[in-house]
Amino acid sequence: MRAHRLIPSLARFLQSKVAADVRRLSKGERLAFSLVTSAATWSCSQCTLVALALGMAAVGHAQDQYAIIFENNVAMKTRDGVTLRADIYRPKADGKFPVLLERTPYNKYTNIDSGLKAAARGYVCIIQDVRGRFASEGKWYPFKYESQDGYDAVEWAAALPYANGKVGTIGGSYVGTTQMLLAVAAPPHLVGINPMITASNYHAHWAYQGGTFMQLLAQAWSSVLSIHELERRVGGTALPTYWDLKRPPSEYPLLDPGTSKGLADYYFDWIAHPTYDDYWKQWSIEERFDKITVPALHIAAWYDLFQDGSIRNYMGIKRQGGSAAARQGQRLVIIPGGHAGFGQKIGEVDFGKDSVLDTWGYGLRWYDHLLKGIDNGIAQEKPVKIFVMGRNVWRDEDDWPLARAKPTRYYLHSEGKANMLSGDGRLSLTPPASEPADKYVYDPNDPMPTHGGAPLGDLVRYPAGPLDQRAVESRPDVLVYTTPAFEQDTEVTGPVSLELYVSSSAVDTDFTGKLVDVWPNGFAQNLTDGILRMRYRGSMEKVELMNPGEVYKVTIDLWSTANVFLAGHKLRLEIASSNFPRFDRNPNTGDNPEKATRHIPATNVIHHDQDHPSALIVPVAP
Repeated sequence: MRAHRLIPSLARFLQSKVAADVRRLSKGERLAFSLVTSAATWSCSQCTLVALALGMAAVGHAQDQYAIIFENNVAMKTRDGVTLRADIYRPKADGKFPVLLERTPYNKYTNIDSGLKAAARGYVCIIQDVRGRFASEGKWYPFKYESQDGYDAVEWAAALPYANGKVGTIGGSYVGTTQMLLAVAAPPHLVGINPMITASNYHAHWAYQGGTFMQLLAQAWSSVLSIHELERRVGGTALPTYWDLKRPPSEYPLLDPGTSKGLADYYFDWIAHPTYDDYWKQWSIEERFDKITVPALHIAAWYDLFQDGSIRNYMGIKRQGGSAAARQGQRLVIIPGGHAGFGQKIGEVDFGKDSVLDTWGYGLRWYDHLLKGIDNGIAQEKPVKIFVMGRNVWRDEDDWPLARAKPTRYYLHSEGKANMLSGDGRLSLTPPASEPADKYVYDPNDPMPTHGGAPLGDLVRYPAGPLDQRAVESRPDVLVYTTPAFEQDTEVTGPVSLELYVSSSAVDTDFTGKLVDVWPNGFAQNLTDGILRMRYRGSMEKVELMNPGEVYKVTIDLWSTANVFLAGHKLRLEIASSNFPRFDRNPNTGDNPEKATRHIPATNVIHHDQDHPSALIVPVAP
């Protein structure tokens, strides 16, 4: 395709998508566009794009003053000889500019809008397909090559003739992973990273959580990415000359898809490594915070499946970073939705138009200061910016978690009938005395369904974010504990945990907890949740089954939130033993849950008395 034909095609794409931001397309739209563009062959090596000719005025800032040069499929050799390809958007001007690098497995063409915005603002924006994906050669395997390839990409980008030697990275989700893994390799020309909604430990925050397999995410993600792997495989078979031309035309096979082996072998490797072993440790960011030597702008979200990982990255590098610049240069922004959505309405709750933060623009403002030395005021701002739900306001903070937030215990109470919303479960600040335990039957063949929160994989059947929980609270296998209505606004901001005394008729089972804000009209807004597989109650590195009937003290991490329970609202806790299919089902047999075919019901018990003071622990901010 010649350059003059490329410009109109880009213009048509931008005119239809720029207002929505390509990075926020639905998974189906992203996938469809990826499949179309991956099949195209763009033969031009360089063409000039003028921002106004492409309708870029709508996205302009004061700095957006450059016409743009676009270079397609620019090759880079890795240290082991594999060719990776990138698209480069750069200012059409003399001089050298700082680099923004994005390394993606999702097809570099889906981020044309971002590339044009950055180049118009005075950056060399490089969007590279990672190894084994789309235009890049090699074998795709998540996490495996990102440190070495990322290091090579940073140093290659810094040496380009129009680059000034300063490189920053951008992007979210797995694109955040590529940033974190290259940052631990510490390439000399890396100046900063901007990871959004991503993990810090790929066992605890990607494939597993609390020891349970994140089934919906793992299966959907590996299947979607396998489509391109299959396309690569069958591409050479889509010609009649691949087949025996003497066979009858009616027997023409069309394509040769082969077996599923090789499409996503990593998925089966994840299942083969359910414990936190050396397979996972080799990529863990948490094990290598001291290797990261640059400032970072972390973007997290309350209803995001990587919320805890993003917050841990901020806290870990600030505490253990490998340089003063890293330790002192960490910043954290927490938005409402993340993977659950980027608009003002997340799930069933409208957080207001002011809740929507232009994370891309915020990142560019940060990089204007970090890479260009522009005194735009961001250096004088507090390092943490959070969206506080309930009041639905933004607030700047000195650090996370908030030093002024006081851990407060809400103890579980009942007369042994806390089952369902109509039960007698209560929460109060008073420790329990003599009270009967609550029990329920968890049946893996009828698990409690995923309803809101932070699932990812099928947002049509399993939508994410805050949803009314009263439907699931009506199940007999859910225990419900609620406070009286608050007389005054009460803020809960920070990490939330659940300390339980439990027993079971099974040798292994799961326990879940969910924090809920109950509105005066009864709407039950889920805030945050967590899960624990009992075989990993002591350690994620080894299995320890239970003795049926024995009481165990466990702590379930419910991650974090920032929410004001307005006067008249109530605080609620839900306890169950499944959240399916976000997490896989525990068969209750002691067999490997990821391979088991036999399931049995379990009677699970929550004890709350003087000797077993089960409690929800929340940070109350004055």
